Amino acid sequence: MVDWNVAVSTARKLVKPGPEISMEGALSAVAELREAAQRAEAYVQDVTGLTVPSATAPVLVVDRPGWIQANADAFKTIMEPLTTKAAAKIAATGRGGGQMQAVTARVSGAEVGALLSYLAPKILGQFDPFYPGAPDEPGGRLLLVAPNVVMVERELELDPSDFRLWVCLHEETHRVQFTAVPWLRDYLNDQVGQIVDATDLDPGALLEMIKNAVATVGESIRGNREFSIVDLVQTPGQRETVERITAVMSLLEGHADVVMDSVNPDVISTIETIRKRFDVRRQSQGLDRFVRKLLGLDAKMRQYRDGARFCNQVISQVGMAGFNKVWTSADTLPTPAEIADPDLWVARNHSIA
Repeated sequence: MVDWNVAVSTARKLVKPGPEISMEGALSAVAELREAAQRAEAYVQDVTGLTVPSATAPVLVVDRPGWIQANADAFKTIMEPLTTKAAAKIAATGRGGGQMQAVTARVSGAEVGALLSYLAPKILGQFDPFYPGAPDEPGGRLLLVAPNVVMVERELELDPSDFRLWVCLHEETHRVQFTAVPWLRDYLNDQVGQIVDATDLDPGALLEMIKNAVATVGESIRGNREFSIVDLVQTPGQRETVERITAVMSLLEGHADVVMDSVNPDVISTIETIRKRFDVRRQSQGLDRFVRKLLGLDAKMRQYRDGARFCNQVISQVGMAGFNKVWTSADTLPTPAEIADPDLWVARNHSIA
């Protein structure tokens, strides 16, 4: 379905270069990010009350091409079940010659590469929970994109040491989440599997999906609804699963945002300045804002906001220990309705009048 070599090579050709920095400055930034990732461990566990072993996932400080390769590898792993299903469909129907499949895969690879090149300069850090670990280890890896961190701290005129630790706090929170809650990775894999199982690769079904997509775009142009590329590739039967995944991602991202902002000023003295300036930066304008909306990245920003509001409201009512009941099982995860109205989650999981 996708030629991943083409995707990586295309992305590396298109990606913008990082900020100008001396070799000494680059080495210093890499070293400080590694040190900040280690420091963040204790702070995150202190705030969350979740205790996990140290350094259960490798920390990789990468440049933009390194981030591109890592995410191409991750996308390939996530898409493998769908690729297998498509290959079986082709084999059963006898449609699609090898030459045509190769051309299609290269075209798809170029499209994915263009997407990766757009995203690569924007990502500060990322925890990949699906990266396979050694036997008897939880897996996952933490990526920190050094040139992007340097670019943003310069752009917003932030204290470099404070900002680097702040970024690491967010990503370290994700490591703690997936390490302290080992069933969470399998749960997300199962949800993705349900989407794949519900994907109908029949040409007639795909044609109907395209018709629905055209109608959705028309509604958006008329201003009647928002849409993203993600919306255009979902069948109605998959939406419930996607909504569950969105609720979980809102929880994870909002929780990480709450943790990174809960560290005392004696740890990050400029934390209020960082948050104010960073929030302004998130409100991109012009063509960039249109592209973000098209790719569904505006929805990602809403996940941070809605998830943080859910976490803050629940913690204010039942404390951090009461909030941590959310990690008990899939049944205690918030539903989409509960993300929107945290009182519903509290009423379902705690006997509070």
